[in-house]
Amino acid sequence: MAPPPHAKPENVLKRAQELVAVNKNSGALELLHEHVTSKRSRNSPIASLEPVMILFVELCVSLRKGKTAKDGLYQYKNIAQNTSVQTIELVLRRFIELAEAKVTEAQERAEQITVDAIDDLEASETPESIMLSTVSGEQSRDRTDRAVVTPWLKFLWETYRTVLDILRNNARLEIMYQSTALQAFQFCLKYTRKTEFRRLCELLRNHVQNAAKYSTQMHAINLNDPDTLQRHLDTRFQQLNVAVELELWQEAFRSVEDIHTLLNLSKRPAKNVMMANYYEKLTRIFLVSDNYLFHAAAWSRYYSLLRTSAAQVAAGQSTKKDSPATTEADLSRAASLYLLAALSIPVISQARSKGALVDVDEAKRNKNTRLTNLLGMARAPTRAGLFKDAIGKGALKRARPEIRDLYSILEVDFHPLSICKKISPILTQIAAEPDMKPYVLPLQQVILTRLFQQLSQVYDTVQLSFVISLASFPAPFEVTPSVIEKFIMNGCKKGDLSIRIDHAAGVLTFESDIFSSTKPLHTGSPTGSAEKETMSVQKLQSTPSEIVRTQLSRLAKALYLTVSHVDPEFQQARLEAKEAAYARAQAGAQKEHEEALARRTIIEKKKEAAESALLKKEKEEAQQRMIRAEEARAAEAARVAEQQKKRELERLRQEQEKIRKEELKKQLDELSLDTKIDVENLEDLDSNQLRAMKLAQLEKEKREMADKLRITGKRIDHLERAYRREEVKILPQDLERQRAEDLAAYEEKKRITLENSKKQHEDAVALKKRLGRLVVPYERFRDEIKQQRHQEFEQRRRTAEKQLRAEMEKRRQDVRAERERKRIAEEAAERRRIEEEERERQEEEERRKKEEELRAKMAEEKIKREEERKKLDEIAAKQRQREQEAEERRAREKLERDSFKRPSAPETTTPESGGGGRWVAPVRGGGWRDRVAAKGGDVDSTPPPPPVNGSGAAPPLSAPTERRRLNIAPRTAPIAREEVPPPQAAPAREVERPAADGPSADARPGVYRPGAISGRKLQAERPESPAAVADGEKPAPKSKYIPPSQRKEASSGGGGWGRRG
Repeated sequence: MAPPPHAKPENVLKRAQELVAVNKNSGALELLHEHVTSKRSRNSPIASLEPVMILFVELCVSLRKGKTAKDGLYQYKNIAQNTSVQTIELVLRRFIELAEAKVTEAQERAEQITVDAIDDLEASETPESIMLSTVSGEQSRDRTDRAVVTPWLKFLWETYRTVLDILRNNARLEIMYQSTALQAFQFCLKYTRKTEFRRLCELLRNHVQNAAKYSTQMHAINLNDPDTLQRHLDTRFQQLNVAVELELWQEAFRSVEDIHTLLNLSKRPAKNVMMANYYEKLTRIFLVSDNYLFHAAAWSRYYSLLRTSAAQVAAGQSTKKDSPATTEADLSRAASLYLLAALSIPVISQARSKGALVDVDEAKRNKNTRLTNLLGMARAPTRAGLFKDAIGKGALKRARPEIRDLYSILEVDFHPLSICKKISPILTQIAAEPDMKPYVLPLQQVILTRLFQQLSQVYDTVQLSFVISLASFPAPFEVTPSVIEKFIMNGCKKGDLSIRIDHAAGVLTFESDIFSSTKPLHTGSPTGSAEKETMSVQKLQSTPSEIVRTQLSRLAKALYLTVSHVDPEFQQARLEAKEAAYARAQAGAQKEHEEALARRTIIEKKKEAAESALLKKEKEEAQQRMIRAEEARAAEAARVAEQQKKRELERLRQEQEKIRKEELKKQLDELSLDTKIDVENLEDLDSNQLRAMKLAQLEKEKREMADKLRITGKRIDHLERAYRREEVKILPQDLERQRAEDLAAYEEKKRITLENSKKQHEDAVALKKRLGRLVVPYERFRDEIKQQRHQEFEQRRRTAEKQLRAEMEKRRQDVRAERERKRIAEEAAERRRIEEEERERQEEEERRKKEEELRAKMAEEKIKREEERKKLDEIAAKQRQREQEAEERRAREKLERDSFKRPSAPETTTPESGGGGRWVAPVRGGGWRDRVAAKGGDVDSTPPPPPVNGSGAAPPLSAPTERRRLNIAPRTAPIAREEVPPPQAAPAREVERPAADGPSADARPGVYRPGAISGRKLQAERPESPAAVADGEKPAPKSKYIPPSQRKEASSGGGGWGRRG
């Protein structure tokens, strides 16, 4: 089937507009989506596709189809990114504008809905709102926003994310990407969307991390480009500002780390105004985290940057646009905050101690290194170093007068009895400034530290009440005795103070043990005990422990000075030793230089090896990081789901708690208690306490009502008595007047009553006459009804009695049937039980019989197997005996055959000689020719013996000089008679061989048969050896020829390959 024809973009646009005109927006969107995502659209001109995309995004926004818009925009980006970037920016900008317009429209509609819902402007609460407030903590405005505004806010957030994903990692769309990120930041700030802001920051970080991964792609962004890096820095600075405005301090710190990373990548220095903003935000982050040391260090960097910017602007090296405000007021403010922050650094750390653990110290050291790098400092700051830097940069002169006075009191002067009294006015002035108010509490800790340090140099023992009176602060910042005691304990724990408290005597004792040491437990702490190295606190005298601790060094210094002034030879010896050292250094300089070069070569080799190992390790670590990142993503997804679940549960719990509080508040309002109850802290109230409060309130109201009634009754009694006294005077006149009025009223009432009675009597008489005609029919009808009802009653009574008797009889029958059924069931159960027991008994007997039969059968089979085994053993023994006899017979026959072989003189060996040649029968007196010649016979007349080796063919009979050939097959080398091996037993088989009357031994596979003799035929009438005849030996028995037809019968009796007669 051929594909459908591709429509032109103009036709598709026209068709979509027609569908929109008839309110078929979904169909028009589907048509446009199919056209945009079609592969054939890639060849369409951009000018004709742009109107299609504009209508496409309008429909997506109106129908709130974010995923469809994302799909279409991705496709359009792939089509147009290589030819026209402006059209992509136009479409995306239109997409964002439409989404923002929808949010604004939704907000206006929500406002209108809220206003229209109010019928009575004077009514503060309506019945509907009261009922809704009992089941929900949201107000009417919140519900309206959630129903109307929230969906469009969600769509706008998805719009920003979609646009950022489309524009990422494309250098040609970098400006649009940064502007969209700034718009997203403003969206989060305007609507206070903290969660979305965190996700946006994480999204931007991922885009920057992926930039290096996709650096080889076309139009990939290059972070080494100064303009690109500057745009990213601008975006991160805006991100930092928004994070600080939203008070997301962790996200702000991550933004600072991002800025620091980009600054390290940048080849051009950042603008001073941006760095000033950077350090100012760092000061706020460190202040919120209570890290006063790095907070002061950040102010130090900020103040140094202001001074540098002022100098550059004055020298014309920088413009005011790129530099922060450097007026005298700004410098004074920065210097005051810098010095105040440095003074607020706690001398004694207030952090909880975790012990001198290596891993804790290492983590703290790594953290301090990170913070130091963020500030761009060479080493970690210290309290004394910050003061020295402030004085060197003129911050003390530029600071406000009260800050300078505070510095003089805390760091220069020595006045333990009036330190708090002098600082109290300064604290009041500092608290009045919003920027300086957060420093009051840390300053109190520093003031208390200076107070106890200075008191320890003046007193050994002091009253606790006296110390408390010295540690007095202005009204809003009072310090309780418990706080002072806790401060002393913390200072003793950290090792900065050595104080013992005697509560019984109310005395503070400053320890003066000469062997005690106030060295801090945690050296190198960034926030505490910074003065142990610099001794910045003013001292009147050294403590006994310090005198004992330094007496050896002081003695050494004194002795050295004495020897230097008294003994001239000591100075001469020092000079000679110095000159000798110089001479040795000059003599060994060349050798040391060569050794240094050799060490350099070795170091380079080790460095190369270390670099290769490091690269390998980094590769492995990268793989491990990828695995850990994948696991972390999975764990993060699980954590997010768990947090979402927890947040939902927490929200439900808060709503329930809010409803409970509102109910308690209503009940408390109904009680109208005189005592004020904090409605924000109702967690301690329960139903029992509320019931008790209600009862107490009712008792109180009852008592108050009784008192009111008593007082009112007493007042009314007095008033009534006065009324009675005055009333007595006018009672006769009132009596006469009342009698006359009562008589007139009586006469009038009598007249009316008589008239009404007469009228009623006349009406009654007329009614009686009219109803008199109905009495007889009525009585007749009444009697008929009574008789009819009596008959019906009797009939129903009889019917009911019959039914009752029938039901009673039926019930009796049912009871009898039930009893009979139970009896039958019990008898059947009893029969089944008896049958079951009988069946089980029979089964047991059958099983026992079967077992006995089986045992008997197995015993019989065992006996049979034993007999068969014995028979088989006998057969095997007979077979082995026959095989042994056959082997012995073969051995004898082989020895007999060996006696016919002619020996060769040069190769004659005996079995005792151990030679390695062929075995030949021994010769007693030379050859047969010699023996015949010795007897006087003719050598030529005697035929020669046949050859014994069988190597040549038999000569013809006409040649008397040749020997007669024996028809004997070649054999293997014979062995001596003494070395005949015993016959080997046949290999074991699963089935025993049958008896001797079976097939011949030649055909059985288990019988030994020599390979050299098998298949050979022996000649009959074989002549004896002439040598043996000449010596007079007894000839060997002749072999008897057995025809082939008789071999089988002969072989069946023995078991060998042939029998001899």
